[in-house]
Amino acid sequence: MKKSLLRWQNWFLIIVFVILYAPIVFLIAYSFSSGTTMDHFGHLSGVHYIELLSDKRMLAIFLDTILIALLSSTLATIVGTLGAMAIHNAKHRQTKQTLLSFNSVLMVSPDVIIGASFLIFFTALRVPLGFWSVLLSHTAFEIPIVVLMILPRLGEMSPSLINASADLGASNWQTMSQIILPFISPGIIAGFFMAITYSLDDFAVTFFVTGNGFTTLSVEIYSRARQGISLEINALAGIMFIFSLILVVVYYLIENRKPTKPKRMGAL
Repeated sequence: MKKSLLRWQNWFLIIVFVILYAPIVFLIAYSFSSGTTMDHFGHLSGVHYIELLSDKRMLAIFLDTILIALLSSTLATIVGTLGAMAIHNAKHRQTKQTLLSFNSVLMVSPDVIIGASFLIFFTALRVPLGFWSVLLSHTAFEIPIVVLMILPRLGEMSPSLINASADLGASNWQTMSQIILPFISPGIIAGFFMAITYSLDDFAVTFFVTGNGFTTLSVEIYSRARQGISLEINALAGIMFIFSLILVVVYYLIENRKPTKPKRMGAL
């Protein structure tokens, strides 16, 4: 009975992965087609990648998208780390629950509402729509993600570590840099990479706050798709998929270096 159940679970898992990855494989496979549409597959060719590399506008948008993702995730990680510490150190339970509720608003609200809110906000303050509006918007909706990634690590940290560092005469900065940050670094790293993913994936919020000729890949692909999907987009999807795999590999390489950190803490 258990073997039968396990076999069905394995088949279900395989079906789920096929459903998830089949469209991606299909999309990338046609990026190597010599044809111009996905109606039929021509012979193998890299012509669409050559077209993509010669498309200066698309390359500029790609670099802008990566820049926005890296800058916004860095800012969100810094602010989110400080915010998570503030929530964790709140003395009153009601205060902590209130702060958590405010932190969750951007995560549970529809993207359309968030995008429209940012648009009204920037318009009221007369902030030009463009690079800075997109950067600030991405940073804002990434911060709650970082906070939620770090809070569990702070909850696992024993107060005795902080008390011991104080008894040994450590300053606040030494306690922060040598005790707290190393302990919660897995949460910080996870929050940073999740923030990058959310930034690269976002369309609805970015659609509202772009302007002055600045755009990101998601908005540009949407605009081009309305005129008919070119296989150049497939080539771009292939490159973005490889970029995502690189992020995953980098994340796991960093995670595999974690075991050395407790030794430093013990040495302190």
